[in-house]
Amino acid sequence: MSGIHDFIENEVKTNDVVLFLKGTPEFPQCGFSGQVVQILDYVGVDYKGINVLADADIRQGIKDYSNWPTIPQLYVKGEFIGGCDIVREMFQSGELQSHLQGLGISIKGAA
Repeated sequence: MSGIHDFIENEVKTNDVVLFLKGTPEFPQCGFSGQVVQILDYVGVDYKGINVLADADIRQGIKDYSNWPTIPQLYVKGEFIGGCDIVREMFQSGELQSHLQGLGISIKGAA
């Protein structure tokens, strides 16, 4: 299982913003993943989407990695931010946008 852990850790640490989701950013395959994709697209941040449905090891591995039971999972600069509810609350309060900007990640629409 360590190969999956290493893969996940590498993705999280080498990409500023990573979303583990069901489906792809172009075609999310669950409502919660779709909501986070919409938020990230609206904010205008570049991110890498990783489809957990394509690999059962990744799907389980990301839950073990974060100790978080659900997908989607958003990581920014190697830090686990949260799932759909947390990302949505942060977005609505403007906290997500300021958090991204505070870490030096450019976004299209400034809050």
